[in-house]
Amino acid sequence: MTFHHPQVTELNHSLARHHLSRLRSVGTRPYEFRQHVRVLSTLLAAEVTRELAVRPVQVQTPLEKMTCHELGGRFAAVPILRAGLGMVAPLSDLIPDLEVWHLGLYRDEETALPVHYYDKLPQENPPDVAVVLDPMLATGGSACMAIQSLKRWRVPRIQMLSIISTPEGIQRVISESPEIRIFTCAVDRGLNEKKYIVPGLGDAGDRIFNT
Repeated sequence: MTFHHPQVTELNHSLARHHLSRLRSVGTRPYEFRQHVRVLSTLLAAEVTRELAVRPVQVQTPLEKMTCHELGGRFAAVPILRAGLGMVAPLSDLIPDLEVWHLGLYRDEETALPVHYYDKLPQENPPDVAVVLDPMLATGGSACMAIQSLKRWRVPRIQMLSIISTPEGIQRVISESPEIRIFTCAVDRGLNEKKYIVPGLGDAGDRIFNT
């Protein structure tokens, strides 16, 4: 069943459903898992970049000169280490001048709270658009922490890409930052007692990096 919220885009795409099925399977091997992550991230990237600002340019075709359009402004991907790294390549393929800034966050397994351990974001000259990358939007704690870092950097437009999300995580992000747009392939049932997404796909970072 599709999740409805004006700030959430849940992909309704046959390819997304196909690759999600393979991604969820416990029998999918790490190199196959990484490929499915890449395909799903490409589909999400096509959505999040749909309305990026463009500027007119004059182009000489083999027959005549015409006005075309190219991307305008600066666009940044902000993967949450480590699992978010698996989502960077599709954005890099689509946007040649993509900036990539890393945020290191991990979940304390006893408290299920995020721990912030790495942040090299500069203090000035923010990009026009920044997209937080995290395969799993579970409790929303890490996402909110990342978004706050980007707000301190004064990024004017912040969006999020997540392959699988939960209603709880979405609600937390939007309640703290109602201007954020979330793009996801699926919104799952929710969280279990250990704060893992169910039915989910397990630990995305472990499956991407075979650890």
